[in-house]
Amino acid sequence: MNETQTEADDLLTTDVLVIGSGPAGASAALFLATYGVDHIVVTKYRWTANTPRAHITNQRTVEILRDMGIEDDVRAQGVPSHMMGETVFCTSLAGDELGRVRSWGNHPARKADYTLASPAENCDLPQTLLEPIVIGRAAERGSRIRFDTEYVGLEQDDAGVTVTVRDRLSGHTYRIRAKYVIGADGGRSTVARDIGLPFEGRMDLAGSMNIVFHADLSRFVEKRPSVLYWVLQPGSNIGGIGMGVIRMVRPWDEWLAIWGYDIDEPPPQLDDAMATKVVHDLIGDDTVPVTIRSTSLWGNNKMYATRYRAGRVFCAGDAVHRHPPSNGLGSNTSIQDSYNLAWKLALVLSGRAGEDLLDTYDAERAPIGEQIVLRANKSIEEFGPIFSALGVTDTDDPDAQRANMAARADNTPEAAAQRIALRKALETKDYEFNAHGVELGQRYRSAAVVGDGTGEPAYDRDPELWYHPTTWPGARLPHCWLGRGQDRVSTHDVTGKGRFALLTGISGEAWAHAAAEASARLGIEVDFHVIGPGRELTDVYDDWARLREVEESGCVLVRPDAHVAWRSHQLPDDPAAELVSALGSVLARGAKEL
Repeated sequence: MNETQTEADDLLTTDVLVIGSGPAGASAALFLATYGVDHIVVTKYRWTANTPRAHITNQRTVEILRDMGIEDDVRAQGVPSHMMGETVFCTSLAGDELGRVRSWGNHPARKADYTLASPAENCDLPQTLLEPIVIGRAAERGSRIRFDTEYVGLEQDDAGVTVTVRDRLSGHTYRIRAKYVIGADGGRSTVARDIGLPFEGRMDLAGSMNIVFHADLSRFVEKRPSVLYWVLQPGSNIGGIGMGVIRMVRPWDEWLAIWGYDIDEPPPQLDDAMATKVVHDLIGDDTVPVTIRSTSLWGNNKMYATRYRAGRVFCAGDAVHRHPPSNGLGSNTSIQDSYNLAWKLALVLSGRAGEDLLDTYDAERAPIGEQIVLRANKSIEEFGPIFSALGVTDTDDPDAQRANMAARADNTPEAAAQRIALRKALETKDYEFNAHGVELGQRYRSAAVVGDGTGEPAYDRDPELWYHPTTWPGARLPHCWLGRGQDRVSTHDVTGKGRFALLTGISGEAWAHAAAEASARLGIEVDFHVIGPGRELTDVYDDWARLREVEESGCVLVRPDAHVAWRSHQLPDDPAAELVSALGSVLARGAKEL
């Protein structure tokens, strides 16, 4: 790390300055450090997250952390998938169960989809545990991380960005000069404001409170293990219709309760006594010993940036997509933002790619941000049919609402119809708890993707619920297991690592010369893999032959972020020329440079 300071003008210099150390900032540091990029991280906080806000860690994110070599760290601390999925709707933990939804791929009919789609399993890892892992590994690999350091402002020019920061302990103000800046400073981002990013949507649509507490709730939940227990209590003093959540932080003694309040009224005075009452009401048993650890108020947002870049400053994470925690997409999308950007910065800074490559970050990630903001908010709207089926929306009288909920157990035609309506309403929550296509099905369209002349593959099932594997350029590389000697490795294990990779079959061995020539002419690493019998990698189940969508003599070119950059359906007359042209286009290298 080449961090230098000139005493005369109190200036630090670096290639990339990362502002913020949440999921987007911490992961950006890890990726940049792994790729050998000179960078500094500043964060106004004294350490990493102090509350377990984000927690669902989906397969795509675990794949990325696997690529970084830290999947074992995540596995060691994360709650495994099989303990996450019995999502319960009830009147309280001790009260009447209204229904249950198998979640996060735990339905037997969906489990195979998740198993086939990725080498990694999802898990539940609270932000309080994830951030120290990521920041710690980044620091080991060269990140310089300055805690208690607050962003003040920035000025940029054609050559770089000068950022003013303040040491919160001493009050000392100084400047950092960087070639590029990543603003990962959260949902109230001052960096996004200062560079004038355009946004659509609204902030603070509704008010919520978080209550972190310790209590042994194993007797209420261990037979129905889940991350989320939704509690419907009409007539509650706060929270509108009376829907709250008890969320598992660590099984089964650390929890986070979420309850609502009217954001148009003065915020509630949330002391320990009030917090304990809310928790006891949600549990349904006020004899349970409860220790309140922390409380906080927050707003539900529906806002996304339509552009992520202004000059040499990029924003990532909650700074550009702000939404409720529904679907568990927040930290996952934030980490994936940084994963998309980091390899591009590494190549541009090393002179191996043109500056225009950085424009593709905005083109690729802004549509994803919009998608997940709208999806998370729609998931909240999808509670409406549940409330309607239970008769909660038929009246404002809490006693009548409770009577309507209880009536579903009656032996009457009306109750039978109510039970059908509730079942159908709960099925819509698949879009929140099993949105596999949203998590894995991202297909990029940008100048960093070279088309092969084919149209986008059609979806034969709902693209939000189901992942559709394809090697169509721009899509995430499909996973399947390959053989390497006696070992089993994923297609994702032989790609990534900050390098491009070329996959072909035995009939395409001539691509080896093409890969070597492309590497030499463009100054980049292109890993070359022949998949077939008698080769280092074998198609043990013939799954790759089914998934590759090209002839055995063709090839699939994979970017460092495991998205397909380009493919050739068969071996052309001049494979080197074709590959150099495709890579040159992806890297924004002009024709004169090829």
